[in-house]
Amino acid sequence: MKAPHVCRHLRSKKMFIPALADEALASANPDAGDSSHCWCNCTLTETGPDERPVGRETCTHARSCFEE
Repeated sequence: MKAPHVCRHLRSKKMFIPALADEALASANPDAGDSSHCWCNCTLTETGPDERPVGRETCTHARSCFEE
């Protein structure tokens, strides 16, 4: 399940662990330890096509490369 208003190209290691997949890109949870490694599926790096860092908080509709 993908969280709303997060870019469809954002990926996290949690997405590949079945027990954590539903919460991978869900809203912030202070108990979850929000240090999950993320990358852009377009560039396959930690920066997006716009050369800015990627993350659940930063990959939003405000970016030119955002796709919901």
